[in-house]
Amino acid sequence: MSGHVAIFAAMKVNRYFVIDFDSTFTKVEAFDVLADISLEGHPEKEVRKKRIAEITNKGMDGSLSFRESLEQRLQLLSPEKKHLPKLIERLRSLVSESFKRNKEFFATHAANIYIVSNGFREFIEPVVTEFGIKPENILANEFRFDEQGRVTGFDTENPLSANNGKVEQLKRLNLPGDVYVIGDGYTDYEIKHAGLANKFYAFTENVERESVLNKADHIAPSLDEFLYLNKLNTAISYPKNRINVLLLENVHPVAIELMRSEGFNVETYPAGLDEDELCEKIRNVSVLGIRSKTQVTARVLDNASRLMVIGAFCIGTNQIDLKAASRKGVAVFNAPFSNTRSVVELAIAEMIMLMRNIADKSAKMHQGKWDKSAKGSFEVRGKKLGIIGYGNIGAQLSVLAENLGMKVLYYDKEEKLALGNATKCKTLKELLTQADVVTMHVDGRESNTNFISQAEFDLMKKGVVFLNLSRGHVVDVPALRANILSGKVAGCAVDVFPYEPISNDEEFASELRGLPNTILTPHIGGSTSEAQENIGNFVPGKMMDYINTGSTSNSVNFPNLTLPTLENAHRLIHIHDNVPGILARINKVLADNGINIMGQYLKTTEEIGYVITDINKEYNKDVIKELRAIEHTIKFRVLY
Repeated sequence: MSGHVAIFAAMKVNRYFVIDFDSTFTKVEAFDVLADISLEGHPEKEVRKKRIAEITNKGMDGSLSFRESLEQRLQLLSPEKKHLPKLIERLRSLVSESFKRNKEFFATHAANIYIVSNGFREFIEPVVTEFGIKPENILANEFRFDEQGRVTGFDTENPLSANNGKVEQLKRLNLPGDVYVIGDGYTDYEIKHAGLANKFYAFTENVERESVLNKADHIAPSLDEFLYLNKLNTAISYPKNRINVLLLENVHPVAIELMRSEGFNVETYPAGLDEDELCEKIRNVSVLGIRSKTQVTARVLDNASRLMVIGAFCIGTNQIDLKAASRKGVAVFNAPFSNTRSVVELAIAEMIMLMRNIADKSAKMHQGKWDKSAKGSFEVRGKKLGIIGYGNIGAQLSVLAENLGMKVLYYDKEEKLALGNATKCKTLKELLTQADVVTMHVDGRESNTNFISQAEFDLMKKGVVFLNLSRGHVVDVPALRANILSGKVAGCAVDVFPYEPISNDEEFASELRGLPNTILTPHIGGSTSEAQENIGNFVPGKMMDYINTGSTSNSVNFPNLTLPTLENAHRLIHIHDNVPGILARINKVLADNGINIMGQYLKTTEEIGYVITDINKEYNKDVIKELRAIEHTIKFRVLY
């Protein structure tokens, strides 16, 4: 009997959470922010800010006594009461991302959470109480003001204003249970060192201090990690700092920042990787971001046991084996609209330059040759533009070209609505025989290989201008070269090639080099700052929606589902082969275990089925094992 009582007592042991404020609860040191406010317009502002940061670090790593650190910083800051409202406003906007994600943790454990800080109550309390933390659980210093509202000092009787202040404060609290300290500084470690805490977690989401990391029981890159280790998860099913993200080919910095701010462990690489390199690199990767050079083959996917999602930071996805990705339960997202305008502008610019023979004239000028002549130089106004592929790019190009005074013809295998006065051609031949300028905007599917070959060039007008800004393999390059040399093609612009260098260090080899009136560009149709920033925002957003909610809106290989926000439920995500009866088996498992279904969503493609089931929070863990064991299951995961 006594053994049962002991076990019961152990289960009832209270857990207390002692959390630092500066660089832990918030992303910043409050004094650094206060410096921007109190020293605004001060001639020594930058010098003082630098000195304040140095003093802060010395206090944090233990090389300067805390009271000295505090006194020196306040002297440099010269703060006043009127500065505090602006400081509080800024600190509210700078709460650590993982803390914002886990508000439910603070609400649930409010009675046992203490903010213990060497900072000041005047700016800490308004920030942390918004998370449900009790004012009486906030232990911090307090300012002293004169009649004019200037800070004259602090409460020197407060133990937190002196060395070992946190230790002394924890002694006075005498918390009756297990104590866990979360912080980034040496003063947080001292609590554990004094025997007043069970464990010290070095919080590194915002800053890493080497001297502190070496003394920690565990490094917590986010609050998610701490909650996961202590089985306190409320907002997530798995800490995002354990989810490895690999971003290749210099994706825009905004994408890297978005993924890191979400808490993921992000690794970047400036170039593409070949198949062998990627097979090795991808083994522990859950999220892969690529552009157009990296080939994600079936073999690569066979080595990607943890991969959940691929983001193509471009329009095309022919560099990804979509069928293999589907079979592996890997969702793929791209950016079908984000760089449309950039490609269209390049096409417009190149056709004008080619009609005026600018490339050759510019080359001659660089050689010192003055060739002033109107021969072979034409306006685009009044010319017929033939657009092959009337998707997002082709349609927008149609509108801009018409505004330039061109007569627009287009051909697409699918039925597409004409914009403006564009004319739909029933056959490719109809377009090729009429167009003065032919521009390619088809997708990269394998069946489009050599879409334009010698037979198609034979149909074109003599002196035609030809552009390919779609995919390299859609044009027979030897045939294109022959027609440029014969004069059939009077001008040519190519941005894409059957083989493209994997990095900027590799030499570009092509039969098209050195040809007259030929503009060659290194696959930069969508490479503008605006387009890359748009893509950098769009693709991570889709990938994070999929990871966080299961939403597959705009996926190129998964059934598209836009899901409501998950509230007071678990979300079960089941990916399976598209065979009859899977939904019935899922529901039977849930029914047999007395699970209440709060919402359910199902969509299929030819290859896979995608079932989302929201259930009430109470369930037996064996249910998960049973759902994973259903025949034809590809992937299964749980969202909290």
